[in-house]
Amino acid sequence: MIRRSLSVLTALALLLGGSASLSAQRTARVAKKGLSSWVNTLIGTDWVGNVYPGASAPFGMVQLSPDNGRAGWDYIAGYFYPDSVIAGFSHTHLSGTGAGDLYDISYMPVTLPALTEESRPPLSFGMEAKDQRPIGIHARFSHATETAQAGYYAVTLEPYKIRVELTATERVGIQRYTFLEDADSACIILNLDKATNWDRTVNSDARSISPTQIVGFRYSDGWARDQKVYFTTTLSRPALRIERTAIPYTSKGEVGKSVGYGVILRLYYGKVRAGQSITLCTALSGVSEQGAQKNLKAEAPHSDFDRYRQAATLAWNKRLGQVTLDAKVPDSLRRVFYTALYRSQICPTIYSDVDGRYLGADRAVHQAQHKTYSTFSLWDTYRTAHPFYALLRPSEARDMVASLVDFGEQNSGHLPVWNMFASETDMMIGHHSIPVIVEAVLKGIYVPRDKAKLLSLLRSTAERKGYRGLDSYQRLGYIPADEEEESVSKTLEYAYDDASIARYARWMGDDSVARRYEERSGAWRNLWSDQLGFFAPRSEQAGFLPDFDPFAYSKAFTESNAYQYLFSVQHDIAGLDRIMGGQLGKRLDEFFGATTPKHIELPIFSTGMIGQYAHGNEPGHHVIFLYNHARQPWRTAELTHQVLRQLYTERPDGICGNEDCGQMSAWYVMAALGLYPVDPLDGKYELVAPLFESACIALPGGKHLTIRAPRRNEAEQYTASVSFNGKPLRRSYLTYEELREGGTIDFTLTSERGKIWY
Repeated sequence: MIRRSLSVLTALALLLGGSASLSAQRTARVAKKGLSSWVNTLIGTDWVGNVYPGASAPFGMVQLSPDNGRAGWDYIAGYFYPDSVIAGFSHTHLSGTGAGDLYDISYMPVTLPALTEESRPPLSFGMEAKDQRPIGIHARFSHATETAQAGYYAVTLEPYKIRVELTATERVGIQRYTFLEDADSACIILNLDKATNWDRTVNSDARSISPTQIVGFRYSDGWARDQKVYFTTTLSRPALRIERTAIPYTSKGEVGKSVGYGVILRLYYGKVRAGQSITLCTALSGVSEQGAQKNLKAEAPHSDFDRYRQAATLAWNKRLGQVTLDAKVPDSLRRVFYTALYRSQICPTIYSDVDGRYLGADRAVHQAQHKTYSTFSLWDTYRTAHPFYALLRPSEARDMVASLVDFGEQNSGHLPVWNMFASETDMMIGHHSIPVIVEAVLKGIYVPRDKAKLLSLLRSTAERKGYRGLDSYQRLGYIPADEEEESVSKTLEYAYDDASIARYARWMGDDSVARRYEERSGAWRNLWSDQLGFFAPRSEQAGFLPDFDPFAYSKAFTESNAYQYLFSVQHDIAGLDRIMGGQLGKRLDEFFGATTPKHIELPIFSTGMIGQYAHGNEPGHHVIFLYNHARQPWRTAELTHQVLRQLYTERPDGICGNEDCGQMSAWYVMAALGLYPVDPLDGKYELVAPLFESACIALPGGKHLTIRAPRRNEAEQYTASVSFNGKPLRRSYLTYEELREGGTIDFTLTSERGKIWY
């Protein structure tokens, strides 16, 4: 992989001209370093990014990462950069979500006596996050001792002088604890008695089945309801003694009646010498302890940490090597790009065991012929992440779609909204499994086994009785604000989902269903007020509600205001422009230029603001590229580069909003390469001057897509002309069919605004 990357980068450097020897030297340095080393997983662990810094394989079931042990918004991913304590290393985490859960199977090495906070009595079943107990046993640490790369994390625990290293396979987390000084009382603690944020243990067990193997489970409740995680751990060195503590949980109203246990296992090692290490390999399964043992045998049959780390590095180098950048890219930009490319491919997560078995939405164990995935943040990721997978990782996109379809069939005919660990969380709005599935069908990535059966599943999801305003939506063509919160946002999101169903029905030849859903997809018009010039909350009896304020974050909108949902008609931009009186460009200027009034307090999700555009949240992620439709592509270029250069950095606070399971990072990757899917269903990727002078994307089937945009300075960010495979392009986009065949996109850039090349 290093030799291949070197040859590609050298060719690009020579292509761009300049000093060949200097370019080759820099290219060699970049390639020798290895692409995974350009990933800094600490980016986004401060401020609002809510990401974890630990080790994961691509889309891995395991996310092995340190936890500070505290609850609250800042600690949703378990780790918050400003903190200086670690209370354990657990095997499951969420990447940049707005709610906290998981933190399963937590190990912590110490030397006794350990640092601890005062304990409280055991908490009962039904504990709320605000009731979280103190962190208990913990360690101090300094960021100066951290190493955080793709597939590898390390830190030194104080005052114990223990160096902790983490790496992972798809289903196994590997930890190595190296004692830097002689110690008399080394101990490893397995803590299954956890309660952090929304997550709480309801039952658990851990037991030793041999001197070097532990098996057990953790059942929990929280955001993922009735979550079951089974595990097995092998130890490179047996403990001298193992002590098991089982803390009983009691049900509310039934004093003294135990309904489960929080188990803590203490592995006592006694004396250790400086330089000695203990390696733990922990496999997970959602099916059974036997499933975890199969996963362990298949993926971690030995205890050589360095071999696992090397394998993880090679896996990430190969995956990151799908996109090579020209040698002149500054180190800071290279680091931001490859960290984004990494983060866009750690979620959704694999949920099936090596034998294909997984726990389904019906709580039964199923056997799949494909990899089954979980943890779909669909309100976010349907916009950019899934179109990204469709282009670069279509085989994985196919399995993800198959997983969504399986879930819907097991879930009484209702596709997931936001699912993880066999559970529907019902987080966020819309039914955005639908566009993800339909996009894959239209692009030829997923071929349904039964076309009519899939249409029935799509329709049963969109016609669900009694669900989140759908009854009124189907009857009236909109959701009344006095009946349902988030009524405007839900109406607009449902309309897009309906457009997806219409396109699927048209694809399979069911014209009557297509016509019905095409009509439904126009529901957005029913909330448009010509007088206000916005989509606005409406009552069935009284019409549009009074006291409308487009800047207000009201209950009629989801994590946004009327400005931020003004352009949420991705499936009919031409129709939106018409209803705006042909003033799309003017309204876009208004949107990006409107200052928030002093009487409005910005909520936590309105970050990365440019006027009313909030890049830190998802509803507006496509809006910058609408300037192409308004025939002002220079504004698309200006705003795209402003976001890329100012709102993503290599600092710990370098993500300006929740990462949201890959969406923020996928946006960066696609925009930096000069491609963006405004409407994933139409297969068009809008063009904008890319961030780099040259990039090469390795596509499936041995094809390559080269994107070239030479410039003399940063002021040359506007497009004078574009050619594709040597032919001038007279439109602002390329199609999925064109891109997947590979070729060369040549941008001719200029520093002069006002040029329209199409």
